[in-house]
Amino acid sequence: MGTFKGNEASNPVVGKKGVMETVEEVKFETIFPAVIERKVVEALIKAHPYEEVAYDIVTLENYYSKIGSGMVGNLKKPVDELAFLKTTKKQLQTDCIRYTPLRQKEVKRVAVCGGSGRFLLNNAIAAGADVFVTADFKYHDFFDAEGKIVVADVGHFESEQFTKHLLIEIISEKFPTFAALMSKINTNPINYL
Repeated sequence: MGTFKGNEASNPVVGKKGVMETVEEVKFETIFPAVIERKVVEALIKAHPYEEVAYDIVTLENYYSKIGSGMVGNLKKPVDELAFLKTTKKQLQTDCIRYTPLRQKEVKRVAVCGGSGRFLLNNAIAAGADVFVTADFKYHDFFDAEGKIVVADVGHFESEQFTKHLLIEIISEKFPTFAALMSKINTNPINYL
């Protein structure tokens, strides 16, 4: 039940000015993407018969463990740290890997985040990763590894360059009659000497 009392300047749809009214109300809930919030509120106000619409918007912060910005996985066989870095350099076809001091331990567990992954360093450490492969670490960020993990900064472009192959594969599978083409233009603004 809802109660309201319109003032003398009001024009109530139900009841009379200056009189406390009680009406049966319906509570309506819906879920919508945050990007359309403004449109949803505008439609609500336009469709609502009252002068002032009472509404709440509750943000859902559901945690879904199968999605995120990075991944952690285990190697089939442990490898030497330097051998891991050399293999990573070769596989990513990069000219340079910047990395923190080696810990003289075998690499068994690896954390990966394409692009700027500095914000996930503590997560990689908490996940028990031996190496964190990512990009865009600044000079002082490397100190934050504190000997708990080897950070391998492989370069931003280099860490994301194979994503286009995955996208072509997904698009081709989902839309078999769609002509998916991959650009051969290298957009990496960084060169190495």
